[in-house]
Amino acid sequence: MKHLSSKSRRAFLRDSAWLSAGAATVGSTFSLAAPKKLSPSSKLNLGIIGAGGRGFDNLMGVQSENIVALCDVDDDRAKGAFARYPAAKRYRDFRRMLEKERTLDAVVISTPDHTHAIAALASMRRGLHVYCEKPLAHSIYEARQMAKVARETRVVTQMGQQGHAMEGSRRAVEIIRSGAIGDVTDLHVWTDRPAGWWPQGEHRPEETPQVPPYLDWDLWLGPAQARPYHPVYAPFKWRGRWDFGTGAIGDMGVHNLDTAFWALELGIPTSAEVKESSLRTEDCPPLWSVMELRYPARGTQPPVKLTFYDGKKLPPSALFHGETITDNGSLVIGSKGTLYTRTWHGGETVKDMFLLLPTKQFAGYQPPPPTLPRTSEHHLEWIQACKGGPRAQSDFAYAATLTEGLLVGFLAQRTGKRIEWDSKNMKARGCPEADSFIRPRFRKGWTL
Repeated sequence: MKHLSSKSRRAFLRDSAWLSAGAATVGSTFSLAAPKKLSPSSKLNLGIIGAGGRGFDNLMGVQSENIVALCDVDDDRAKGAFARYPAAKRYRDFRRMLEKERTLDAVVISTPDHTHAIAALASMRRGLHVYCEKPLAHSIYEARQMAKVARETRVVTQMGQQGHAMEGSRRAVEIIRSGAIGDVTDLHVWTDRPAGWWPQGEHRPEETPQVPPYLDWDLWLGPAQARPYHPVYAPFKWRGRWDFGTGAIGDMGVHNLDTAFWALELGIPTSAEVKESSLRTEDCPPLWSVMELRYPARGTQPPVKLTFYDGKKLPPSALFHGETITDNGSLVIGSKGTLYTRTWHGGETVKDMFLLLPTKQFAGYQPPPPTLPRTSEHHLEWIQACKGGPRAQSDFAYAATLTEGLLVGFLAQRTGKRIEWDSKNMKARGCPEADSFIRPRFRKGWTL
């Protein structure tokens, strides 16, 4: 047997441990693959994991490339994708797709939150570039593993966060960083979710209706603990269930906090606490809540208090200086003024995106010269990065940190306790009941 270099031996041991733990549950083995080098003129061979619902929207975002395989556990929800790409191979189990489709260059993952990490990690270890919907993961441990493996494999990654690529977002980041609103110590972020979007604050249903013939319920559950099928979970409504989604803070916090998080380089909060809320249950987050997250000082920048509102709760109206309050947005409050983002998606133009308040004070304001790269579209930014272009701006290194902070807030919701977050040791101090949510135990046959 040939002697392995220390680097090769580490890779071999890592891959062997992963395989022996059952990560490739479809019965084949493989070596850790390096990502292919592609020319800017070539087309990516793509596998789509989750082809219906939001997955179809993402599919349209990458339609310029070669759609080789479509995977979805719900034939009815994915029928539009199947009809549009009849020549693409169809799968229900993404593990089988990854085993069989050896020509793939990249995958797009649009599954429920609880299967993001397993699908992404399996793909990256095969050398595939990954576009994964937000929030990056269902747990903090998963988010960290995704960032770690992305770094090790050097594949191109992007979290589905389309507003991050829009002109309004990048312009707002540049303005905040220029010092136009001064030192920021206070943030307010709000969303109308879940009200009218999906149910929360409910108990687990007792009825056990028959699984529809078009749905593979066992594969839909994936790593989550087994429970009977019910239409209150799938499709889409899973967002409001602890075991599958991350509630409003995971779903919309990723969008609505992004501008301030990016501009201020907030990092990881040191604490999170639910200040007010309706009733949470054993199965669901509360229908509405007000949370407070504390971010530490960063270099010369002061500590920041973030107040997050969901379920149509809003910041005090006086903070808006007479402007109309939108359903989703943020207030970045500095010592010299306030930047008000008025949309959830970032804003295609500066006019759509934000206002500087009070408006009279900023009349005639001239923004600084652009410093961030520009792109025409979020999916295209990832595609170009896969072909050797500039890095995607919402890659897993960025997305994992943003997601972890929001999931610290989710821990406070789920435990009902103030979370003192020990980032170094990935622990909630004095709250051992949070351990199983920080690093969940997966169902047999599913592992990272």
